[in-house]
Amino acid sequence: MGEQFRSGFVSVIGRPNVGKSTLINQIVGEKVSIVTDKIQTTRHSIQGILTTDEMQLIMIDTPGVHKPKHQLGQYMVDVSVNTLEDVDLVLFMINANESFGKGDAFILQQFKKVSVPVFLIINKVDLIHPDQLFPIIDQYKDKYDFTEVIPISAMNGNNIPKLLKLIKSLLPIGPKFFDENDITNRSEQFLISELIREKVLLHTEEEIPHSINVVIESMEINEHHKRHINATIITERDSQKGILIGKKGQMLKRIGKEARREIEKLLNQKVYLELWIKVKKDWRNKQSILRQYGFDDSQI
Repeated sequence: MGEQFRSGFVSVIGRPNVGKSTLINQIVGEKVSIVTDKIQTTRHSIQGILTTDEMQLIMIDTPGVHKPKHQLGQYMVDVSVNTLEDVDLVLFMINANESFGKGDAFILQQFKKVSVPVFLIINKVDLIHPDQLFPIIDQYKDKYDFTEVIPISAMNGNNIPKLLKLIKSLLPIGPKFFDENDITNRSEQFLISELIREKVLLHTEEEIPHSINVVIESMEINEHHKRHINATIITERDSQKGILIGKKGQMLKRIGKEARREIEKLLNQKVYLELWIKVKKDWRNKQSILRQYGFDDSQI
């Protein structure tokens, strides 16, 4: 390892659906965070790790900052705000095609407590005319003294090399915090539960995406060297359970089939996935259940 090897932690914060998870997946080069068009897709902080010959960059994906409507929502906002502590750099991400909102104002308020550099990352610039970019930059620069302002497209990788170069220049000289082959701090079990949840989010509408959680009950390797995974999808109402099962069980089969394919890619082995659905009324407002599912204030 060279004397000038750099390493550090970078928090990515912003409103829901600005592309934080897409950016981190793009930088890491692997899917470490699920991505959908539903708000509140990310519920926990997830670290994506990029290791090169010159640096180890740990990118912290965070839940979108929004006005919480239940205890789970409050937990998610607390997670996002608390990642601003003890990092080396903050990326404040906005969408080029969305106007300034209350969530942005709330996040800017939090930066008063931040002593590290903050970049303004303007995502989805491919969706606007170049002339529209300068008024956006002026609007935000009037509100905070950003260290850098970088327009990007997280989806297609535009300007990501420049972003990485600027990040590297501000990381401290330091050791590797993770092994070279690590791409995330999260367990296999966590990633599998997220892949299942992603498929539910992609195929359901209205309240269902926000009211479900996925619990991995067991993971074993059977006599045919196939991974047998038993998972439960938790929802809040009996009517939601019916929608998730679908006519003649077709919805649940579809979710299971698509999730299995992704899990097999992740594990690089054949998988038998068994899904169940359980109703736990109003679980998002019950602290004991939230703790049981890993939404624990002590871990923020």
